[in-house]
Amino acid sequence: MKKLLFTLSLMCMLCVSLFNINIGFATEHLDSISALSATDTIMLAEASSDATTAAPAEAAEPAPTLSEGNSAFMIIATVLVIMMSIPGLALFYGGLVRSKNMLSILMQVFVTFSLISIIWVAFGYSLAFSDGGTYNDYIGGFSKIFLKGIGSDTLSGTIPEFVFTTFQLTFATLTPALIVGAFAERIKFSSLLVFMALWVTAVYLPIAHMVWGGGVLATLGAKDFAGGTVVHINAGIAALVGAIVIGKRIGYGKEAMPPHNLVMTMIGASLLWVGWFGFNVGSELAADGTAGLVLINTQIATAAAVLGWIFIEWLTRGKPSMLGGASGAVAGLVAITPACAFVGPMGAIALGFIASILCFYAVTGLKNALGYDDSLDVFGVHGVGGIVGAIGTGIFMSPDLGGVGFAEGVTISDQVYIQAIAVGVTILWSGIVSYVLFKVIEATMGLRVKADAEREGLDTSSHGETAYHN
Repeated sequence: MKKLLFTLSLMCMLCVSLFNINIGFATEHLDSISALSATDTIMLAEASSDATTAAPAEAAEPAPTLSEGNSAFMIIATVLVIMMSIPGLALFYGGLVRSKNMLSILMQVFVTFSLISIIWVAFGYSLAFSDGGTYNDYIGGFSKIFLKGIGSDTLSGTIPEFVFTTFQLTFATLTPALIVGAFAERIKFSSLLVFMALWVTAVYLPIAHMVWGGGVLATLGAKDFAGGTVVHINAGIAALVGAIVIGKRIGYGKEAMPPHNLVMTMIGASLLWVGWFGFNVGSELAADGTAGLVLINTQIATAAAVLGWIFIEWLTRGKPSMLGGASGAVAGLVAITPACAFVGPMGAIALGFIASILCFYAVTGLKNALGYDDSLDVFGVHGVGGIVGAIGTGIFMSPDLGGVGFAEGVTISDQVYIQAIAVGVTILWSGIVSYVLFKVIEATMGLRVKADAEREGLDTSSHGETAYHN
């Protein structure tokens, strides 16, 4: 408990002052906020359509019409994001664990993906992307529960709303799946599933609504194009909390625990890299010029991060590793995610390179200094990479650095301040709520398998099967 509080305090100490927010600051800049992502634009348009006072007919904008090109583009993007989770993330994580836990980590990713898919359709989409009335700053409502009111001819912008719903479903399923890597090889499968259902409801949905659904952070002007706060910081902080609450693996720090199949990890990382184009480019919701900017930025930021990671690893450890290259790729993908539509290509390269260096430090020096067992470095790569990307967005979107520029009246310091508020809110909300959920489950169901089952391996002790046969 003391270690957890110390760790969260260390991360949040620069963010605490941000909560003495002057409401007038947000009001002053509200009218000048521009450069919204397509997701923001669609949600604001939908909110406007529900307003009780209609504009005069002659001033009304034409009703949105279906774009077959954008719809096809978004279906492909959605499938690419599914590939990121299964098989991409599953294989990436699978290669990193010991062979006796290979199937367990595959099961955790695979079943989490399935469970959250059903939750999303039942109430998740409604709470994230509908009007929450009095509480709309923080959470949506139940007007679209079980996808009520959505049909095959219902549009979200220029694409079918079912397509938009499914695209957002893939974000909601991937985010909790990331978390499982932090406490791999020791968590009870039943407890994991209960935690995931509660976490998506109590943590993911409010943050998604606040950032993408027209909530308070969107109103403030926070820029998160494809999930720096919603996905990566959110998952990274929950992962850190889980690793500390559940505790270290038996033998951690005393026994060698090398990855059992780095070839599989490389395949998984490559699938993540390819699938990430659906993640980032798809967030534009249209096949247009901005999508082209996102495409090039995603590629070169990732490439720069690979080079950055192996450079620092070569310099400090004497040899560059395949695992380092794969880790660098993921760090770069994470960092460019919130920034990809707002920075220029040179800014993307700088952001990817910087993120890889800082993430390398996080999974080596910081992890060792604080002594937690984040099995697959979810916090070090996704949490730290997400923070670097979110703050870096506010810097590199400056036109002086090749970015798209700020809203009228907003300076680089203003935008960095707003980004830091979004980071701080995500850290505190995810950290506190995740801790409460973990402790409740620990007290009622137990979080960890028995010591004998952990030594035997979760493949056989939890699932009654093995990945490999001699």
